[in-house]
Amino acid sequence: MISLWYPALVSGHEHRLAPYMERGAAERFDALTPHRIPPGTVDWASTRTHAYLAAPADVRGGRRPVVVYSPGSADPRSWGTLLAEELASHGYVVVTVDHTYEAPGVQFPDGSVKTNEVLFEEFARAHREGTVADLLKKMLRARIADTRFVIGRLGALPYGLSGVLDPRRVGLAGQSAGGFTAAQSMYEDRRIRAGIDLDGTLEFNQEPNGTNLSPVAAHGLDRPFLLMGREGSDHAGTEPSWAAFWSHSTGWRRDLTLRGSRHQTYTDLAAVMPQTGLGQDVVDKTIGTIDPTRAITAIRACVTSFFDRWLRGRDNHLLDGPSSSWPDVSFVW
Repeated sequence: MISLWYPALVSGHEHRLAPYMERGAAERFDALTPHRIPPGTVDWASTRTHAYLAAPADVRGGRRPVVVYSPGSADPRSWGTLLAEELASHGYVVVTVDHTYEAPGVQFPDGSVKTNEVLFEEFARAHREGTVADLLKKMLRARIADTRFVIGRLGALPYGLSGVLDPRRVGLAGQSAGGFTAAQSMYEDRRIRAGIDLDGTLEFNQEPNGTNLSPVAAHGLDRPFLLMGREGSDHAGTEPSWAAFWSHSTGWRRDLTLRGSRHQTYTDLAAVMPQTGLGQDVVDKTIGTIDPTRAITAIRACVTSFFDRWLRGRDNHLLDGPSSSWPDVSFVW
């Protein structure tokens, strides 16, 4: 299942605001107490995005570049809504992808919901048998198959999108395992011109140590790629898979971090977590100490600048080096 975000034509009240999640998927997600958020704290299904359902595409902008978004391990595709809406507002077609049986709950048009119980069972077995690396490889293969399938079906999208998107300008972004998916998919598929990894290791270990490097880490990329990591970790100087990727890549690349950030700063939790009423210690451990509004603004700006540069030929030079305008963004490499 996918969601599509794009510049649209909306008149009057013909279209209603899209929900953050479908009801069945939301109920499953809520029951799992994601990131220690108690059930019932957030009404994920009643929460509305800023986008309208089934609105016709705005064809006045000509052919538009495409960005595919892959979420982190066991996360829903809606976790990238902050980025999807921002990119769509700048003229992109964004496709957010659920990885079925890994995502908490994926609701299909017939109302059925596919859950990820099997994932927990597989991880328990892998830990007992010492085969976690093999399971992570299996998960990545499924993710890459999902991603390449979606790219192959861009010509069959609804709402007039197939006539306005440009299949020659495809980018891929993701957080955590989604960032790993972006890098390895680029390594295997020349259709992807540029990619972003938001705090995701590039090796088949739950705790990176350099012993199970992926092919993309071992060989690098020859196309533009942006690494953005949390403060104190996941950087080309300290994280083994990022260091290997950096040394073997020949394409344009940057390694950035946000001061005071954590792993989940790069998801929609940066907007949701401060509104849950949870203690500040829980919030800080989850999304960091950086002001959430500043974090969201900086991430959106860096992601948009990167794709504008490499998919649209518009360079605002934000990624050239440190700037007093963006004091929270640190250039590691």
